[in-house]
Amino acid sequence: MSTTTKSPIKIGLVSAYDHSAHGGVKDHVQNLASELRSRDYPVKIIAPCSKTDLIDDSDFIPFDRPIIIPSGGNWARVSVSLWNRRRIQAMLNNENFDVLHFHEPFAGSLTVNTLALSNSVNVGTFHTFGGHKVYSMGLSWIGNPYFKRLHGKIAVSKPAKDFISQHYPGKYDIIPNGVNVEFYSNAVPLDQFNDGYINLLWVGALAKRKGLKYLLEAYGTLKWDYPKLRLIVVGPGEPDGDCYRIMSERNLQDIIFVGSVLDETKASFYKTADIYCSPATGNESFGIVLIEAMAAGTPLVATNIEGYSSVITNEKNGLLVPPKNPEAIAKAIARIIEDKKLTKKLIATGKNDVKQYKWTTVADQVLKVYENQLKLNVTKTGKVKTTSQPMIWSI
Repeated sequence: MSTTTKSPIKIGLVSAYDHSAHGGVKDHVQNLASELRSRDYPVKIIAPCSKTDLIDDSDFIPFDRPIIIPSGGNWARVSVSLWNRRRIQAMLNNENFDVLHFHEPFAGSLTVNTLALSNSVNVGTFHTFGGHKVYSMGLSWIGNPYFKRLHGKIAVSKPAKDFISQHYPGKYDIIPNGVNVEFYSNAVPLDQFNDGYINLLWVGALAKRKGLKYLLEAYGTLKWDYPKLRLIVVGPGEPDGDCYRIMSERNLQDIIFVGSVLDETKASFYKTADIYCSPATGNESFGIVLIEAMAAGTPLVATNIEGYSSVITNEKNGLLVPPKNPEAIAKAIARIIEDKKLTKKLIATGKNDVKQYKWTTVADQVLKVYENQLKLNVTKTGKVKTTSQPMIWSI
C-alpha cells in the first residue's frame, strides 16, 4: 500500500472461479472491471484459469489451474493450490493495489491466500446462497481469521446476506449483480426460430437444482394444447436421467438443446423467446437470468424461491410459481400465451425495473464502498488497519 492514496485508486478484482469458464461470478467480475476501466480506474483481474488463450485482457493475471468441486447443488471450478504463496506475494508487491475486491473470499485457495497476504483495503462480495458443504457441516469457523481481514462486506441480495450472516455476522452492503441492459435490449432475434412457433426458453447450467425436469413435465402438458410450442434449452451440460425419461415416456418433440453459446448468441436467444422460464428449486442468491430476460423484453415465469423473489414481484414483472410444481408452471406459461394484456404489462414493468441493475448504477455503489473503507481504514501515514496475518494455505 502506498503512503498516499492514488487518484484514481488502483483496484484488484480477485475471483475464486475459473475465469475462462462461463459463470455468473465470472461475468460479474469482468463487467465490473469494464465499467471501472471506462472511468479510468486501473483495474486488474486475478483468478484461476484453465484456458488462458480464451482470455483477451492484457490486465488479467492468471493464477493456478482450477479443479471442479461440488458446491451448493452445482459444480464450481476453483483453485486448491498449496504452492501459490510466493507468487501471490510477489504479485501483490509488484501491483501495490489500493483496494482488493474478493469475489467469494472463501471459495478457494487463491482468494483465501491473497486475502491473508494483502496489505490493501480488502472488500469481499458474497454471491452465493447455500455454498460449499463446509457451511452445512458447521466448519465455517475456519474462515473467521480471514473474515476479520475484510474491511468491507457486500452481499448480492438479501437472501445472500441472510445466509452468510448466519456464519459471519457483520455489516453488509447489499449491491445486486449488474446487467448490460443495452446489450440485451438491443440484441437481434434469430431468424431460424421465426417460423410461427411459440418459443419457450430455458438458460443455465444443466444442474439438478435448476429444475429442468419440472419444465419438461410442464412442456409435455402444454404441448397438447399448443402443438406449435418449442422449448429451447441453452447452457452447458447434459440432461440427467429424469429429463431423458420424461422426454422418452412422453415422446416430447420440438426440444432443442443448444449447449454453451457466446454471450451475443445468448442475448439473441432471449430476444427470440416468447417466454422465458426458470424453474430452479433453490440455492439461488439472485437470479441473473431473470434480469437478462427482462432486459431483453421477454416475459418470464420463475419459481418462488429466495433469490428469485427478491428480483420478481408476482404479477408485476413476472409470474412466480411454487417450486417443483409442473402443473403451476404450465398454467403460468399458458396465461402468458393467452393473455396479451398481461404479457404487455410484464414486459413494460420488467424493462423499467431492470434499470436499477445497470452497471453504471451498480459500479457507483461499489465505488462508494471502496471510498468509505479507504477513509475508515487508511491511516495518515498510508498504512492500512488490519488484523494479524492468518495461516496461509501454501508451502
